[in-house]
Amino acid sequence: MINRVVLVGRLTRDPELRTTTTGKSVCGFSIAVNKRMKPTDGSPDADFFSVTAWDKTAEYVSNYLTKGRLVAVDGRLQSRKYTASDGSNREVVEIVADTVQGLDRPRDDAPGGGGSPRENAPVATGAAPIAGADEYDPFADE
Repeated sequence: MINRVVLVGRLTRDPELRTTTTGKSVCGFSIAVNKRMKPTDGSPDADFFSVTAWDKTAEYVSNYLTKGRLVAVDGRLQSRKYTASDGSNREVVEIVADTVQGLDRPRDDAPGGGGSPRENAPVATGAAPIAGADEYDPFADE
């Protein structure tokens, strides 16, 4: 059986990071995915999905992504049933993310300013070229 979902959309709210009683990180957020064709009946032009991420993925989402950011989510669908506080039985379908990737850069006016520490980190440069290195051809006939 195959249960795989890949979505690209924008976060509709800031992610909420929690820790379970066993110490695992879990992050909940939702994304809006635009429909291919805008509906003419006045219904929303996007579908909204609830996403749950665990462990390192949850920490990444919480630390680097905020409302409005464009993300790619790769994961699986999960359905669960529960009894609401009013006694009614409910069922919810959500995405459990295996990977989440930010696809755009944060705006300068977003909380945290200029982006993640990784984006502002200096770039390491390679070693100086060896003199005459481009003259050597290992496949040339001798």
